Amino acid sequence: MELTKKRWIILIASCFINLCIGSIYAWSVFAAPMAAYLSGLTGRTLTPGDLAIAFTICNSVGPITMISGGWINDRFGPKKVILVGGILFGGGMILSSFATSVGFLVFAYGIVLGLGTGMVYGCTISNSIKFFPDKRGLVGGVTTAAYGLSSVIIPPVANVLISNSGVTSAFLIIGIAFLLIICVASFFIEKCPANFAPSGWTPSAVQLARSPREEKNWKGMLASPIFYVMILLLISGAFAGLMCTSQASPIAQKMVGLSAAAATTVVSILALFNTGGRILAGYISDKIGRINTLAITSLLSVAGLIMLYFSGENSVGTFYMGISMIGLSFGSLMGVFPGFTADQFGAKNNSVNYGIMFIGFALAGYFGPSIMRNVYSADGSYQRAFVIAAVCGLTGFILTFVYKWAVRYQNKNVNNNHKVTV
Repeated sequence: MELTKKRWIILIASCFINLCIGSIYAWSVFAAPMAAYLSGLTGRTLTPGDLAIAFTICNSVGPITMISGGWINDRFGPKKVILVGGILFGGGMILSSFATSVGFLVFAYGIVLGLGTGMVYGCTISNSIKFFPDKRGLVGGVTTAAYGLSSVIIPPVANVLISNSGVTSAFLIIGIAFLLIICVASFFIEKCPANFAPSGWTPSAVQLARSPREEKNWKGMLASPIFYVMILLLISGAFAGLMCTSQASPIAQKMVGLSAAAATTVVSILALFNTGGRILAGYISDKIGRINTLAITSLLSVAGLIMLYFSGENSVGTFYMGISMIGLSFGSLMGVFPGFTADQFGAKNNSVNYGIMFIGFALAGYFGPSIMRNVYSADGSYQRAFVIAAVCGLTGFILTFVYKWAVRYQNKNVNNNHKVTV
């Protein structure tokens, strides 16, 4: 089959794989029942916040295998990398079902599953973007949306499994299912040839202007001041989304008095807007530019956090609106950034480059949930955490203007034949 057509099969397979690994966003559904289960085993009173370290580490270790797996992917192709990553991911989920302590859960879910997630995520997204130079923003949005869509599908399924069979059985069943799906789907993945262009495609003037002046490897990327602006923008943008995702169910129960079942719906709503934001922002960014899209999402995040700050048992509607805006903003950020990185530094080495860029996501994944947990422990409420996240969102908005200034400065010092667009 001709690659211009076959690339769609590769994209679909990548989306199915990302649908599996995106289940890490359903963590808050597992957190409370797992805390109760481990409390019974250990004789200690554990809360979901005590287990949040597993989710934090899971997000933090991902860039390790995104970078190492990305190096292999850029040179030898993604199939074997995804297969190994899928085994780690499914194995980590299965091992979590045997956890008898917080430490073992951190090892299984935080480290093993987290390493597998990074290995798979980096390959599916970067490889798909290489196959679609004509739709880079949209495809980046679609592949990351599949990752986010898991949080719409998995929470209700996990909730049923937990209710009927217990939290450990839920981990086991989901782990086995996802291990099989990833392994099968990996055989449909192929390496994108260098400088691939779909048949009949002629780049538009906007696409030519957006293309990088040269393909940069990780050394060239790290030598560019623009990289540091971009990674700070990623940290500030992902902070609120990861903070709220890690504790979405407990926040809904404690702030507005929802039941555990209703709180599961909140997790799904957050995930639904997260998913929609990835596709929508990816498409929009192809039209108005990546950085302009990111400026809008930064302000959207701040608005959502303000609504959450003023939410309570008498303002459930405000809470739902705020959490929806957080999901939309976070999804938009994650949908735009793969294409943003490829635009700036080239697609050839994007697996490694985006893996390094993703360290910003890992830092946000560590500090966001940690600050949320510590603030609630100290204050008995989440309001101060929302203020901190709002400051991060405003910082991200300011950084979009810093980026534009840095690009203009760079363009003054290079050949004007290939300018970077904003």
